[in-house]
Amino acid sequence: MTITVNGKSENLEKKMSILDLLTLKGLDPNTVVVEYNADIVKKEEWGNIILKENDTLEVLRFVGGG
Repeated sequence: MTITVNGKSENLEKKMSILDLLTLKGLDPNTVVVEYNADIVKKEEWGNIILKENDTLEVLRFVGGG
């Protein structure tokens, strides 16, 4: 299955949730915001949304600094 993450195509070998994908990529759920098919998704819903063919995700990280 092919999805788009931050503008790049990615192939997933199995069905997974948004939370599964973030975990696979080593991202801390407490430091990112996820846009799923043009909608911001609450963190509490990430485990319930199963990714499908042609879905689009934008994963934004918070970066601190001065």
